[in-house]
Amino acid sequence: MHASCRRWRSCSNEHVCRPLWCAAYLSDFHCDRLVVIGVGLIGGSVAAALRRAGKVRRIVGVGRGRANIERALELRVIDEAIDDVALAVKGADIVLLAVPVRQNDRVLAQLAPSLAAPTLVTDAGSTKGDFVAAIRRLLPAHLSHVVPAHPIAGAELTGVDAANAGLFVDRKVVLTPLPENQAGAIDRIESMWQACGAQVSRMAWDRHDRVFSAVSHLPHMLAYALVHMIATRPDARELFSFAAGGFRDFTRIAGSSPEMWRDIASANREALLADVASYQQQLGQIAELIRNADTAQLGQIFETARNARVAWPGRIL
Repeated sequence: MHASCRRWRSCSNEHVCRPLWCAAYLSDFHCDRLVVIGVGLIGGSVAAALRRAGKVRRIVGVGRGRANIERALELRVIDEAIDDVALAVKGADIVLLAVPVRQNDRVLAQLAPSLAAPTLVTDAGSTKGDFVAAIRRLLPAHLSHVVPAHPIAGAELTGVDAANAGLFVDRKVVLTPLPENQAGAIDRIESMWQACGAQVSRMAWDRHDRVFSAVSHLPHMLAYALVHMIATRPDARELFSFAAGGFRDFTRIAGSSPEMWRDIASANREALLADVASYQQQLGQIAELIRNADTAQLGQIFETARNARVAWPGRIL
């Protein structure tokens, strides 16, 4: 096993480790100074992945929590911690925003005065419409160098201790380029994610927000709602004591950051409200079938859903 793999828990033996990272090592991407604003699960994993692949010379971290940023230094996820955003981004090759989406406005306003033309800015947010609006408002002269992105990877854990250099291997990353973006800027951010082991695709930002409302944001709302429903019942202790695999699997993501998902729900409210309404309609239909003891129709819905789930190429066996 490679020494770095022991730290970052991304492989179990060298036979697995070496092929996983060959694409990253073949990438021609290199960054002299990477600034990560928000050194948690995603930001920390990007830093760790690029360091392990030998693709970055120096990593500067900016974060709100002193304990977390000191832990990032201890783990060598970052080389330097700077509290002042404007100071941190001076001379940066790439600036990655990996903060809860409602913090983007504050961070962009702080870094705007220090941005120079060569610096590329990207993000890792789960919603893109709010980020696009923010950069158009706060970085109008730098739009050619700001490339929105969304890594489709994560876990319910938070903080730099959850960072994993292999988090993005064979995972999707979606870029939502702007018409103003320079082609070279888009290609460079794409190469950065490829150096992390990711499979990169491109999509219009508004389409992105509709897609991920349905397959990511809505499932989190459902998980939170179910756990909250059980937790606020008088017999919650008894109910939780009997909860087993099905409940655990369905509600795992309710252990995710409340701050992050509160912000995502607000940022993507229109698409999410439409999907919540569709889901409520589906639940209403199922409730009516149960009420009428229509087991034949109920069985057809379950069969259709089962077949779609089994056929899904992204399923985890």
